[in-house]
Amino acid sequence: MKIDAQPFDFPFDPQTIGLVVIDMQRDFCEPGGFGETLGNDVSLLRQIIPTTARLIDAFRTAGRPVIHTRECHRPDLSDLPSAKRDRGAPTLRIGDPGPMGRILIAGEDGADIIPELYPLPGETVIDKPGKGAFYATPFGEVLQRMGLKQLVFAGVTTEVCVQTTMREANDRGYDCLLATDATESYFPAFKQAAIEMITAQGAIVGWATPTDKIVQALNA
Repeated sequence: MKIDAQPFDFPFDPQTIGLVVIDMQRDFCEPGGFGETLGNDVSLLRQIIPTTARLIDAFRTAGRPVIHTRECHRPDLSDLPSAKRDRGAPTLRIGDPGPMGRILIAGEDGADIIPELYPLPGETVIDKPGKGAFYATPFGEVLQRMGLKQLVFAGVTTEVCVQTTMREANDRGYDCLLATDATESYFPAFKQAAIEMITAQGAIVGWATPTDKIVQALNA
């Protein structure tokens, strides 16, 4: 089976595919969170919520795994390097008190996944201190335990945490497919550039296609 994708058809295997939803958290997607403190328009990220929800529902209906990630840090900040915390000039920094609790701290409301896309009981949630989901997490072991070989990616932001995790997965031998209308950036030009980098040179990192194409394959 194949999924119509760029730069060429994705070799779809319904028995080894899973969905990874990257960092759809309140701190990134809701007013008052970390994304807004950096000066970003969070409404851009919220535009993909309905499409991402449909993609999640399709995987659940097909009985395929859905894995969620959250970028967050320990309350004592022991896993937060100063090079990350002190970069830029946000109005609030990681660990500071915000309207939804301490910014990007595990267990705080802001670090949790938005209600519209909240994991079902039993779905895997990976808390990650970095941009990529493999670094300092059990993500790799989880994928192996689930028997996954192909990963569909959704979430935010396209050019940072999504692309980083796709590159990490590609280096580990996974076929990676980006759902182009279920991922977003605060900077539309960055999203487009990331998609072009991912699919360049014969899918050097992975493939890209709209959600409709993926849902059609899962329903077939």
